[in-house]
Amino acid sequence: MIPSPYDVVVLVNDMPDKGLTRGMIGTIVDVYSTPSLAYEVEFCDQQGRTIVSIALAPERLQNKP
Repeated sequence: MIPSPYDVVVLVNDMPDKGLTRGMIGTIVDVYSTPSLAYEVEFCDQQGRTIVSIALAPERLQNKP
């Protein structure tokens, strides 16, 4: 399945410089096709506050089961 906006995804690996850890759940807010395929994903804390919104390559994400 190809992710699209508003899909829920899981981060595949740690990104300590961004405050993100493997397994965190995020929501796709946009899809970019140029210069290469990437997904803008918003990650939030337990209170719903945005931690970071970041463009990620598809291999850094997997669909949430």
